[in-house]
Amino acid sequence: MIRVLIAEDMHLIRRALAALLLLEDDIEVVADVDRGDLVVETALRVRPDVAVLDIELPGVDGLTAAAELHRRLPECRTLVLTGLGRPGNLLRALQSHVRGFITKDAPPEALTDGIRRVAAGQRVIDPDLVATALETGGSPLTPRETDVLRAAGTGVSTEEIGTLLSLSPATVRNYLSNAIGKVGGRNRIDALRIARDAGWLDTS
Repeated sequence: MIRVLIAEDMHLIRRALAALLLLEDDIEVVADVDRGDLVVETALRVRPDVAVLDIELPGVDGLTAAAELHRRLPECRTLVLTGLGRPGNLLRALQSHVRGFITKDAPPEALTDGIRRVAAGQRVIDPDLVATALETGGSPLTPRETDVLRAAGTGVSTEEIGTLLSLSPATVRNYLSNAIGKVGGRNRIDALRIARDAGWLDTS
């Protein structure tokens, strides 16, 4: 029997996942949580074979939880089930020792098959997403350029970004200009779209 922990903050989806897995003779849901900061402590208590984690979780995100789970309970393998099939998220997932990466629009059998394969020590990742991630590569932005571009996405002014990040307005403009050029954007709005789609603005 494969023991599974589910971490998903949306109650309806979490219950639907549990109900789906309940139909499988060889899979047992031993716990479900709605916050990323509950993943490790719950896993240490119930000892699942596989943790199915969403990326966007309150407390800490799913990829941060996956990295900590690997450190504290390495025998538990992690499968990410996400609506955010971004190359940057996949690269972060691999760095966090995630064994599976499945998007939420995949058919139900992809999840059950993925859990079985991950439990058996295999890696389960959409090959098209891998190809896109390899083409996209890692972020070309420095940490400071990332901070400035992320702050610009909140709609605040250059002066407000400077105050928030303890930078002069001129320095903020320089970082924004560099970021726009590096991602190939036409302006800051276009640069934000490109960086978000690639997963380069996701918090680590």
